Amino acid sequence: MGYAKSCPRLPKERACDAVRFAVANDSGETISLHFVLESDYLPAGHGLLEYDRLLKTWIAPHPEPRTQRLAESFLQTYLERRALTVTSTSTFNLSA
Repeated sequence: MGYAKSCPRLPKERACDAVRFAVANDSGETISLHFVLESDYLPAGHGLLEYDRLLKTWIAPHPEPRTQRLAESFLQTYLERRALTVTSTSTFNLSA
């Protein structure tokens, strides 16, 4: 979701215009995500989502399915980038 208000696929009834995510904590076992909802460029809500890496399941998902899918996409990208960073660091250390 975003601020493209002229997009015909944008739901007419929605709780917010944009959702922002940030990793609050990554303990290795649990990942906590902060989220902020925005409406008309102003905060419209916030909260915390939690994911269990060992069980590969959400401990505290978002109740709204579209926002939850966005959180899942954010988490997937975070995990992929983190894996690349670990791989790059390991490769660098092996060749040093």
